Amino acid sequence: MNNTEFSAKRAVTDEQIQQIAELAVVIWNEHFTPIIGKKQVDYMVEKFQSYPALKGQISEGYEYYQLYNGDEFCGYIGIHPDSDGRLFLSKLYIKKECRGRHLATKAFHFLKDLCEKRGYPAIWLTCNKYNEDSLAVYRHLGFETIDTQEADIGGGFIMDDYIMEYRM
Repeated sequence: MNNTEFSAKRAVTDEQIQQIAELAVVIWNEHFTPIIGKKQVDYMVEKFQSYPALKGQISEGYEYYQLYNGDEFCGYIGIHPDSDGRLFLSKLYIKKECRGRHLATKAFHFLKDLCEKRGYPAIWLTCNKYNEDSLAVYRHLGFETIDTQEADIGGGFIMDDYIMEYRM
């Protein structure tokens, strides 16, 4: 298979969901530990990225997609329609060795196509204010900061985020 071929495969089996949870541990520890610290990474992975957390989110209407570059599982996205009819991009993560291949851009085009098919007028997300690399990618893709939020997620931790939106 062509090594640059991008695909997004909806995660529906327990095995696929487990693969996402396992990749989340790797990505979160590598990428977020310098930003928010190991204790908060461990807490957030368990609360939001673990197999039971992902299964619970799927039961609430979230959709997860595995991102592939050729045959290589490189990352994942999690999405959910919100009450305003927009698409919430809950998660977009790509493992370190796959970054620089424009997979975030390809995933974004996949999401824009999904929005067009489903009639969503916008994609929105939250991103840690100190996650400079990801913020730069989102800005490059055309997302604009529309607000900020500090969310108490329990365990003595706060998420300090920008709320960003891309209008279709």
